[in-house]
Amino acid sequence: MGTPVLIIGESGTGKSTSLRNLDPSQCILVQAVKKRLPFKGAGAWKTWDRQAKTGSVVVTDQSQGICDAIMAFPAHYGKKIIIVDDFQYVMANEFMRRGGETGFGKFTDIAKHAWDIVMAAQAAPDDVTVYILAHTQTDDKGITRCKTVGKLLDEKITLEGLFTIVMKSVRRDGQYYFTTQNDGSDTIKTPMEMFDSELIENDLNFVNQAINAYYSEQ
Repeated sequence: MGTPVLIIGESGTGKSTSLRNLDPSQCILVQAVKKRLPFKGAGAWKTWDRQAKTGSVVVTDQSQGICDAIMAFPAHYGKKIIIVDDFQYVMANEFMRRGGETGFGKFTDIAKHAWDIVMAAQAAPDDVTVYILAHTQTDDKGITRCKTVGKLLDEKITLEGLFTIVMKSVRRDGQYYFTTQNDGSDTIKTPMEMFDSELIENDLNFVNQAINAYYSEQ
């Protein structure tokens, strides 16, 4: 069973920047929207070349393509870290493409496709961690959660319930962090004693090492 990790946060709070200390040779970054990475040294994150079997970036917002990447790259190319950025656009792009459709069928399809990606992350090999980066929304009760399209995922699925690890990117006093504990107004959660602090640096390499160390002791 793989380890899916959900990281939510407003735009500009350091989600994509958190990739800066990862080794691209160990990763596959699936971009739902092709964009430059916001840190120095990002040139090391090159587009995947299927023939040469080199590179680390795949651009697709198709759920089946993302599921295939999660399953294929660890199995065939030894990639241990998969990052999906930005998960919300997987849903939003499909919604926009199908904007002319009437009825609720498209919302069911979009929810199913998002669920498929999380299921693929759970079904990945035991030593693979899948990071799903997403924007946030605040519901009528004032709870900040993963941004979706429509109410099916929010009301019927509760997306965060499919994850053991959910963190939020925040900016405080000019610094960028991940929060590791629920503050009563969000859906954040991490296993007991995985992290020593409620605030940690927004560094996915550090997070990945902590996750590997935690589960290797079990």
